[in-house]
Amino acid sequence: MTRRSFVRLGALAGGTVVLAGLSACAEQETSSGSASQSASASTSQSARDSQSAPSTVSETAPAVYFARAVNPEALQAVFDAIGDGLSGNVGAKLSTGEPGGDHYLKADLISGLVSAVGATIVECNTAYGGGRSSTEAHYQVANDHGFTGIADFQIMDEDGSLPLPVNGGFHLSEDLVGAHFPDYDSFLVLSHFKGHAMAGFGGALKNISIGMASREGKLLIHSAGADRTSWQSAATPDFLESMADACQAVLAAQPNMLFVNVMNNLSVDCDCDSNPAPPKMADIGILASADPVALDQACVDLVYASDDDSADLIARIESRDGQHVLEAAESLGIGSRSYELVEIG
Repeated sequence: MTRRSFVRLGALAGGTVVLAGLSACAEQETSSGSASQSASASTSQSARDSQSAPSTVSETAPAVYFARAVNPEALQAVFDAIGDGLSGNVGAKLSTGEPGGDHYLKADLISGLVSAVGATIVECNTAYGGGRSSTEAHYQVANDHGFTGIADFQIMDEDGSLPLPVNGGFHLSEDLVGAHFPDYDSFLVLSHFKGHAMAGFGGALKNISIGMASREGKLLIHSAGADRTSWQSAATPDFLESMADACQAVLAAQPNMLFVNVMNNLSVDCDCDSNPAPPKMADIGILASADPVALDQACVDLVYASDDDSADLIARIESRDGQHVLEAAESLGIGSRSYELVEIG
């Protein structure tokens, strides 16, 4: 049985299905050129069709809850299914979206859940140019995109950076997050799952690594620890491993986090792109988990299992060896690539 068939059967049954977090068996490409993406696209179909049945995993595999609808009610339902509440001063971490783009999570989708947990929406400034690289401009974008109208809003690095130690990491000895990170007792991590020009895909792991990093912290991750003052692009595996390092530091400092990924507007490009490519795939749904690795792995698997036009997104993931961040994060003890997919609603 192929992975595509296995996922589809579990979904049609409306019950639970256990997956082993399988990665594509095609050879991974690391070049970011268009020729590499084209080659990956041609191998992605054979990768999907040649998956072996997943191995049996432990009953303790983390649950990932899945609703096919993309609306406020489904968002609340998958969050409620996790069963563990957030306490104290809650930060809702999301991407405000670069001006010009329109794929970011919309305020009317998330407002009910943000209000229900009493959260302050939080973000950090970007390390590239664009419309969110300064605090003043970023607050304006947050207002323009409707976020300041539904909740309190804070740029966590408006007062600089806070170093967090990385224990046993690949490249980083410390991660630099926004100085206001300790103001929050827990975090609701709301991520738009989509492609990414450097990481292959972006989901929960990207949101708590690059997303929670201050501007200088973003530079540190992108350079695999080489520079915190100017832009340097590390080799792709080093960059992905540095993302995992940053996740380790963030979760060690604040483990009280719950994660929701929304699989809509499935472009190959990130919300940090002011002119992202239009999605070719239909929306898949909303997923939630207490385990960010399991959550991102489930999203990747659903892309591979889709009968829709997923070739471009798969090519983007494979051309950047995007699943390596999942491997690296699991090796650091951040979470599990094995999971139990539970469809609700």
